[in-house]
Amino acid sequence: MSLRQILRDVEKGVFPAADGGVTMVPQPSERDAGVFSFTAHAVVFADTDHDWMRGLLPPDDLAAPLSPAFLDALGRRVGRRVVNIDMMVLAEPLPGPPDLPLEPTSDRSHPRIVRALLHRDDVRAWTTPGGTVLIGRGVAGRWEPALEVDPGARGTGLGRRLARAARHLVPDGEPLWAQIAPGNASSVRAFLAAGYVPVGAEAMLIRGHG
Repeated sequence: MSLRQILRDVEKGVFPAADGGVTMVPQPSERDAGVFSFTAHAVVFADTDHDWMRGLLPPDDLAAPLSPAFLDALGRRVGRRVVNIDMMVLAEPLPGPPDLPLEPTSDRSHPRIVRALLHRDDVRAWTTPGGTVLIGRGVAGRWEPALEVDPGARGTGLGRRLARAARHLVPDGEPLWAQIAPGNASSVRAFLAAGYVPVGAEAMLIRGHG
């Protein structure tokens, strides 16, 4: 079983069994390592000894794979670190054009785009007065959106409209996976209002800063 297959199954509504288990799979790329947690089941994708990892995960502790103790130990072992534990949300694509004017941009100096280029391939970005939305291929090739609302445009509903616009922009009729810091309540509300559904949580292990 590959991580991509697991994500494909979830996109179809087929989740890992809620049996308290932990599935360990190879990293889908040198860049991407981490932990996904679904209901009563975790998926660890890190190229290190599986027996060593299982030795740190009590079988009766559903929270262990995303616990600070395990993530810190795993990060030290593979020379990486965890930046955050994010909510994972998923949305189906939408037909037709977005309901707000967007202009493609090739400017790679915007901080949101700079960050996206570190973690995603095939990044495509658009701007509208007050905001930016982008999509790119992230973990295991899944399509992921990100957005930025300028300070002066916050509180206007633009975040929700940008999050929904991303569903129109994704190519090939593929679903979109978004990662949101739970403490960023405004972003959580925007994505939920745009039709994204919570499916789990994730912690990515990265090298350096980013």
